[in-house]
Amino acid sequence: MNTTTLAIMPRRILYTMIRVSDLDRSIAFYSAALGMRELRRETFSQGRFTLVFMGYGTEKCGAMIELTYNWDENSYEHGTGYGHVALEVADIYAACDRLALMDIKIVRKPGPMMAAPDETGEREVIAFIEDPDGYRIELIETVV
Repeated sequence: MNTTTLAIMPRRILYTMIRVSDLDRSIAFYSAALGMRELRRETFSQGRFTLVFMGYGTEKCGAMIELTYNWDENSYEHGTGYGHVALEVADIYAACDRLALMDIKIVRKPGPMMAAPDETGEREVIAFIEDPDGYRIELIETVV
């Protein structure tokens, strides 16, 4: 690509937005259960919503999850097109044991992925959990 093309192409993923029914509960989940921290908060009183950006590191270095809390709405339906957010963990079995002690819903216990990529034949070790609003989060074990 030439420099003009590079200047107009997106460069990185900034964040994924999910709507939450209880902002404090969601912040507690993403911070206590998943180790994220609140990186930014924006309140729009006129629009009656609050945005909280959660992540690891700094906003400039990584993708975030935007928790959108609409003050007048308390439930949402998940579409069939949404999949999940994936997070890396060093020890998936220990991570899931810790999450289970926190009463976090584990919807797929840790274990090898059922299928392997054709190229490598190696199977990742994965698990799935749910956040307080039922959004799926995949944990993928990677060797650090």
